[in-house]
Formats: sequence, C-alpha cells, structure tokens
Amino acid sequence: MSAQFLTVSPSPHIHSEDSVKKLMYGVIIALLPALAVSFFVFGIGAVYVTLLSVLSCVVAEYTLTKYLLKKEPTFMDGSAIITGVLLAFNVPSSLPWWAIIIGSLVAIGVGKIAFGGLGNNPFNPALVGRVFLLISFPVPMTSWPVPFVSRFQFLDATTGATPLALIKEGVDAGEPISKLMSELPTYMNMLLGGLGGSIGEVSAIALIVGFVYMLWKKIITWHIPVAMIGTIFVLTGALWLFNPDKFADPVFHLLTGGVMLGAFFMATDYVTSPMTVKGMLIFGVGIGLLTVVIRTFGAYPEGVSFAILIMNGFVPLMNKYIKPKRFGIKKNG
Repeated sequence: MSAQFLTVSPSPHIHSEDSVKKLMYGVIIALLPALAVSFFVFGIGAVYVTLLSVLSCVVAEYTLTKYLLKKEPTFMDGSAIITGVLLAFNVPSSLPWWAIIIGSLVAIGVGKIAFGGLGNNPFNPALVGRVFLLISFPVPMTSWPVPFVSRFQFLDATTGATPLALIKEGVDAGEPISKLMSELPTYMNMLLGGLGGSIGEVSAIALIVGFVYMLWKKIITWHIPVAMIGTIFVLTGALWLFNPDKFADPVFHLLTGGVMLGAFFMATDYVTSPMTVKGMLIFGVGIGLLTVVIRTFGAYPEGVSFAILIMNGFVPLMNKYIKPKRFGIKKNG
C-alpha cells in the first residue's frame, strides 16, 4: 500500500490561470515584432542565426536535463526557445555556425543546467552565452553586417562599426560629438531599424511594441525597465549638459546598443530579477548606472550585458534583505 502525503502550506493561497508555459510563450509573442524587423534588416543571416540558436538551445536543454540532471525534459515550456531567440538577438547576423552552437551550449549548460535547471539559475542564460562568446571570440562577435546591404549574404557580409563604437572611437581620437553624430543614422532610422548592431537591438520601436504587449498581458511590470531607462537617461543627460562636445545626448544612448532589448527582455527575467517592487527599482537603477559607467569610462562601447549580469549577482541579497511586511504584522507604537 503506497503512502499518501498531504502538502500543507501557509495562506494566503492565490489561484491564477498563469503557468510557466503560458508566460514563456507570451514573451515569445512579444519578441515577434523585433524578430520580424531583424529578418527584414539583416535577411538570411538573421534567419539562419536565430533558427540555429533556438534549435541548439532546445536540443541542449532536452539532452542535459534528461541525461545529466535525470529529470523530465522541460524544453516544451518555451524557456529554451526564449533563450535561443535572446541569444540570437545579442549576436551579429554573420556569426559562424560553430560559434552559435557553442554559445547555445554555454547558455543552457553553464548558465542554466549547471545550477539545477529552470528556476535555479542566478544569471540570465542568454547573456552568459553572449558574454562567453564575446570574450572567447571577439572578432566574429564584433563584425557587424551593414543593415539592408547584406540581406542576401551571410559569412561574407559587408560589415561596419556600430554607432556606439563610432562615437567611442571618435571621442577617443579627439573629434567633437557634433561631427560624429552627422555621420550616423538619424534618430528616426535608429527607432525603426536602420543601424548596425546585434540582430535584436536594431529597432527600438519593435522592442517597445513587445514591451507594451507584455505590460498589457501582465507578463512583466514596469518597474525594472523604467528604472533602468530612466537612470540611463538622467545620467547621460547630465554628462551631455556638462560637456556636449565629449558626451552623446541621452536619446542617442537609449536608441543604440542593447538598452531597449536589455530593459524589456533581459533584465525582467523572472528567475534572475528581484521579487519585490523596491528590489526591482534598485535592480533597474543599478543596471542603468553600470551601463553608463561602462559605456562612458570603460574600454568597451557597450555595457548592458555586463551590467545585467553584475546586478544578477546581487539579486539573492536583495531578496534576502528587501522584503515586504509580512501579513498581519503591526508597526511598533
């Protein structure tokens, strides 16, 4: 006769129609506008990189979960698909196939499975894979295909520098910001998708559409994105007002690089972000601050990925020390 156990947990008990699978596929839907723009801007290279990244992540999760963790594979819940898409969004559309597979294995194996699988990873898996590739293979990871020019090319795509890299190199060479900005795409082009960079960061408007969808569906809250973007805007705005010949204006910083992608889809990851509203706001401000410091004073022109991973490391402390008042507790006096 088998023993039966009754699981008892404290109240309150909140029932919801949400599930991990439903939330994950909601995020995938929110990613579709940016995915469509990336296919239009970068063509066959973006399609190839995205499909291979997703396939590699799904296969890696299935294999490692079943044979390493000895658990029922969870690849159908959509989390591996999201990791694959976000990893593709953070690399150039000309990245070689072997680098995509390696990045996927690191993202799933090191960033997720090594910590026990879904729900246990302290760092965003896609960013773990991206940073590993950037450090290990800097040349292919910083060879950016020119938008629209290389839509029907892949490995032999015409490449150029990103706006952030051009500004960084120009300022270091002593050129004024006004001259450098005249050589870059307009803000409207940046908003719609006419600048070089990683696959998923080229169209701010497409990312904003996905963000609005997730807010509408209550998949995420506004706290982390607003705190992160607001911090970047305020700090870069202060630097620009202090010396407009050396520092770019805040709008430029928001529309270039991975700010929008990171704020809406990477920093808001359920597992690697704080649980409380206060923690979320601190988390977002920390990412914004680190991003500005790395972009402005570091050797690397972009800093969103590193900033998010660094703040991921502080999330356990935030969850431990920043807690809401327990139900039923009264204030002293």
